Amino acid sequence: MRKRRDVDRRLPDLTTAAFEKWAGQPVISRKKPSYLIGPRLREYLALVNREINLPLTYNRLRRFHESAPLFDEENRDTFWQTVIYEQGQRKRLNEHLRKVYGLLKSVGADVDQDHLFVDRIDFCEFGNSQPFRIRIVNEQNGNQDFFYIKQADASRVYGLELEYLLSPNRLHYLTCGDTLIEEHVVGIPGDVFIRDWLHSGRLKKIRIAKETIKFTERCFVRLLGDMRSYNFVVEMTPDIEEIQVRFRAMDFDQQSYLGRKNFYLSQYFVENRDLTLFCIKELSRESYRQYQLEEQAQIYRRMKTARLRLSSFLDVMEEDTISTPEAVEQLRGELAEHYGRPSFEACTTMGAVVRESLEALRENVEQHDFKDDSGNLLL
Repeated sequence: MRKRRDVDRRLPDLTTAAFEKWAGQPVISRKKPSYLIGPRLREYLALVNREINLPLTYNRLRRFHESAPLFDEENRDTFWQTVIYEQGQRKRLNEHLRKVYGLLKSVGADVDQDHLFVDRIDFCEFGNSQPFRIRIVNEQNGNQDFFYIKQADASRVYGLELEYLLSPNRLHYLTCGDTLIEEHVVGIPGDVFIRDWLHSGRLKKIRIAKETIKFTERCFVRLLGDMRSYNFVVEMTPDIEEIQVRFRAMDFDQQSYLGRKNFYLSQYFVENRDLTLFCIKELSRESYRQYQLEEQAQIYRRMKTARLRLSSFLDVMEEDTISTPEAVEQLRGELAEHYGRPSFEACTTMGAVVRESLEALRENVEQHDFKDDSGNLLL
């Protein structure tokens, strides 16, 4: 029988001095190559109503006539460009974009959407997916929303599906050939939150620290990497006596790609240094372990609820190639040592590593005392 491991083997010393020794160092990576959606993943996406016929493609949006830099309210470059299309294309393109928005929001493309109009189309040439961001406005009440059209990438799709299945967030997306449609993730960008809110005194400190630990655990268990402050947002919701916060990933390009374990632990990025030091100051070791295990238990519940769909999904992911053999070998070795779990060494793909990581979580949760008097799990 495998020896039971301490739930926390990732925060050896909750002190600022110890943190400076092992965390906060830059983790630099080259641009990730794009991986095509293969036949088995396409079949799975069709089965769960993600792969559908769309009235336009990503490549069609690339045929814009001109562009202009987009600046924020403080006249800083956002690295997005507002794109302009020729007059002959614009009316038909806007009509198709409204239909795509209706399909994404489950309204249906045939519902009357004359009250919606495309206010702006932005393009970002940085990043792996080179996205277009569409701003939709309801002319009856002025409400606006966004969605994204990107180049489809298999690893990003795997990341989106794992977010849907294992996180508390229902993030919707659609695919059509080489085109990927994504919802906008609402929230304050992580770097802005750290700069303007972390030390403002307007939020309960322990709430921030708790949600940071839970977010880090979600990303690590399902191996979503590169969660620097500009790749997640913070959602704030007023409650009875205080404001609740939740950290949400908004970039899924680095799902199970690099071989370094630390790439999947957000505290290792210099961009997150202030947030990590904040958590170390506010949390005891016991509280850290409590919140970590709470999140593991929540993920375990979601795994049970979506058992059949998750199993089918992991079967597809396990046979797919979304990284290099060298990265798989490095990550499985580091995780085998990290968990004290030699079974990681048998993994030959990143999908198999993700499955083994979830299996390690399942065993850890079931080893704790979540049972009633009859021995049945309460999860």
